[in-house]
This record gives sequence, structure tokens and C-alpha cells, in this order.
Amino acid sequence: MKSLDDDQAQDVVSIALAGKSNIADHMVIAEGRSTRQVAAIAQKLAERVKKAGGTARIEGLANADWVLIDAGDVIVHLFRPEVRSFYNLERMWAVDEEGDAAEVAEA
Repeated sequence: MKSLDDDQAQDVVSIALAGKSNIADHMVIAEGRSTRQVAAIAQKLAERVKKAGGTARIEGLANADWVLIDAGDVIVHLFRPEVRSFYNLERMWAVDEEGDAAEVAEA
């Protein structure tokens, strides 16, 4: 979350996935203002994860409309604003049952 904040990612949201999915413990969704910023945020985040001793796989960097960083227990989705609103992952993962909206924490 600090890395995303440092790189000026916008509208950062963290969603707890415990009990919803076994793919990760948390999902973070954020956006950049342009494909260039999305790509830069993704590359820096992956570098910081690796520097801290973790692993990070990146998908979608070539187009940088939607970049996924798989850091093991945390999955980060970085979008351009238009693409984020089209896919609306927050709704899919956080508001699937009544009361789950409280689990969405805005950064």
C-alpha cells in the first residue's frame, strides 16, 4: 500500500479475500492516470516486492490498461480509470453478499 501511495496511485482499495477465495489473502485495486503511469507503478511495485525477498509475477504490462501483479498472498490490479470502471472488480469481490461492503477499506 505504501509503494502504491509513493507512486501516486489513485483510488486504492484493499479487499480481504479470506473465506472467499484461496487464490490470495488480499486483493488490492488501484489506478493510474495513463498507461505509462500504470506500467511504471507496476514495475516499481514488483521491484520493491523482490527487493523485500518476495516474488512478483506481472501480467498485462505490454498494454498497461490492466496490469496484474501476483505477489503470492496479495494480488494487485492496476487499471486505467476507464478500464477499472468497466470491470468493476470491487463489486464482484466485495459486495457479493449483504454486509460484505464493510470489508472494503479505502486507503
